[in-house]
Amino acid sequence: MWISNLALNDFRSYKSAVLEFTPGTTVFVGENGHGKTNLVEAIAYLATFGSHRVAADSALVRQGGAAAVVRAKVHDGDHETMLEIEILSGRANRARLNRGNVKPRELLGIFKAVVFAPEDLQLVTGDPGVRRRLLDDIAVQQMPRMAGIRSEYDKVLKHRTALLKASKVARRRGQPIDEVSFAVWDERLAELGAQIIAHRVDIVRTLRPHVGEAYQQIAPNRGVPHVTYQARVDEASKNIPAAQDLERDGYGAMTEIENSLLRSDEVRDRLLAEIGQVKDREIDRGVNLVGPHRDDLQLGLGTLPAKGFASHGENWSYALSLRLAEWQLLRSEESDPVLILDDVFAELDSKRRTALAQMVRESEQVFITAAVGDDVPKELSGARFRVHDGKVEADEV
Repeated sequence: MWISNLALNDFRSYKSAVLEFTPGTTVFVGENGHGKTNLVEAIAYLATFGSHRVAADSALVRQGGAAAVVRAKVHDGDHETMLEIEILSGRANRARLNRGNVKPRELLGIFKAVVFAPEDLQLVTGDPGVRRRLLDDIAVQQMPRMAGIRSEYDKVLKHRTALLKASKVARRRGQPIDEVSFAVWDERLAELGAQIIAHRVDIVRTLRPHVGEAYQQIAPNRGVPHVTYQARVDEASKNIPAAQDLERDGYGAMTEIENSLLRSDEVRDRLLAEIGQVKDREIDRGVNLVGPHRDDLQLGLGTLPAKGFASHGENWSYALSLRLAEWQLLRSEESDPVLILDDVFAELDSKRRTALAQMVRESEQVFITAAVGDDVPKELSGARFRVHDGKVEADEV
């Protein structure tokens, strides 16, 4: 899979830009703040309809612009497809497929991309939400309908949160809570939550060997990574083996827990039972305490958790291994995803740079950004563009 044409209108710092690409490596070189990351951010947005830099789409619309437009010509084998997304600040986005109007969700799955950026250090050191998003973004590219399931689940959480807060007020006034509404929203939360959990667990099981292989190539003899999914379904799912147990005993016990989480009907019933156990606490706090929105991806290195114990270099290697594992997982599907390395090489020593270059040079298309061109290994030579003050020009190498 590769992009031959990218057109931007009012996206970030670009009022207008049109670029042509070929398969292989494309490098954008320029000082920080001049717009090179904006280019790869636009490319990546077409894969998941989310930015790796900001949570709100409104930040993607150029100041003074009414809407941002990202248009790309995508090649997948013999197929050529024109994708276009119009990002409207404060309103629903609009989409076009081969110049015909479609729902934005219909574009998901057509173009696949994997981004590794400095922000990805948070995959190891950050909050659980960062790691949950990793799994959910993979899920959307693997199975686009998961975007709808996740969106519906988020709506259920909002409705149920409002119900919890209303129930707290009712109790203070000595009034009964709305049990009928709770029954509806509890059932819906459990049903959707079980589907999300099952798909995440399936992704983790597939991702795990790829993480191990990537880490050993990037940082050989620096410990074995352990990747496990911790579901907040009930006590049985929370008590997963620690890193030291996985290092000693392997994944036997973890496999049993994961197998149980793949059975959606059973997980739905377990979620409902747990909700019943904690509902009084939920009402007191006004917070949904059960469901995949509270789960985490546990990352161990050797006998210890990576978070809080791994060095800065080990954290970088781990985060990079997770993204490379995502790339390997998605490329084992129907086609090769586009790989984006955003300001990555400046953070790596020469050995890690070489190891990374050797791993990704087989990709059908790689986009790289760098403040200093010499940071990019010679193994990844290809087309170069100089980015300065929002202007992009081909650079003769």
